Amino acid sequence: MARYLTLYESGELAERVERARAALHDCRLCGWDCGIDRAEELGPCRTGLKAIVSTAYVHHGEERPLVVGGGSGAIFFANCDLRCQFCQTARWNIRGAGRDATPAQIASLMLSLQEKGARNINVVTPSHVAAQILDALLIAVGKGLRLPLVWNSGGYDSPQPLAVLDGVVDIYLPDMKYSDALMGRRMSAVRDYPRVNQAAVAEMHRQVGDLVRGDDGGAISGVLVRHLVMPGHLQNTFGVLDWIAERLGPNTYLSLMDQYRPAYRAFARDDINRPLHPDEFAQALAYARDKGLTRLDDHLLNTTLETESHG
Repeated sequence: MARYLTLYESGELAERVERARAALHDCRLCGWDCGIDRAEELGPCRTGLKAIVSTAYVHHGEERPLVVGGGSGAIFFANCDLRCQFCQTARWNIRGAGRDATPAQIASLMLSLQEKGARNINVVTPSHVAAQILDALLIAVGKGLRLPLVWNSGGYDSPQPLAVLDGVVDIYLPDMKYSDALMGRRMSAVRDYPRVNQAAVAEMHRQVGDLVRGDDGGAISGVLVRHLVMPGHLQNTFGVLDWIAERLGPNTYLSLMDQYRPAYRAFARDDINRPLHPDEFAQALAYARDKGLTRLDDHLLNTTLETESHG
């Protein structure tokens, strides 16, 4: 049973919605901690009181625990709180392409994805629109939504929304992009990414624990951490993996991603204007295994087996 159903039945979910709405008038929903009144002006997220939805569909390209048995019901929100120089969806995340959506319209999307057979509701780039998502969730549950909720963020989440989300989110899917604060500033134009990110992921793990999978391999609850290995920056990856192993432990479900390719402004940079070399990813994967992080996404397990068979 989705965690939010208990809160809905007790009336607590409606109270959480009111808390989240109030937060929009002194907004600290992401690591920018801007404190602006979003009814009066736009802050770093370029989003006011209405969320902007870029697209929504049943996504079969996410990690296997999220898609097995029906795919993931992904709703993509525009205007990411990060400004990644290598963003592959800059049209949405940075340029804000999409349409304003009321909570009722977002609720309709959630219900439509459930009807199409999605295994979960996967809110993508959600941090700055936590209030609107919770408002939509309250409406959708009243109309029959029962799917687990996946919080799919860039990992730059602040304590304020995470406190409101405790008991609401079933599966946290955060990025852990940087262990180097200077790299976070240079690559994503944000301050203190490691500090904000590590505190957020630790709180997510406190709330839901390690990833729990059902008999079919599908995710039921817990944390699934993503890290994109970037060309020429293996020390950054090693730092992220060190923290995961030491702070979260070896049972952490890790999606170590090898699909980096230049996009957006990366072509003009000397350090990330090329794809990741296979040997760089092999080093990252070996380091993860050496740190005891062997609970890897399925495509990584296959990579591991291929490496061993040819070793």
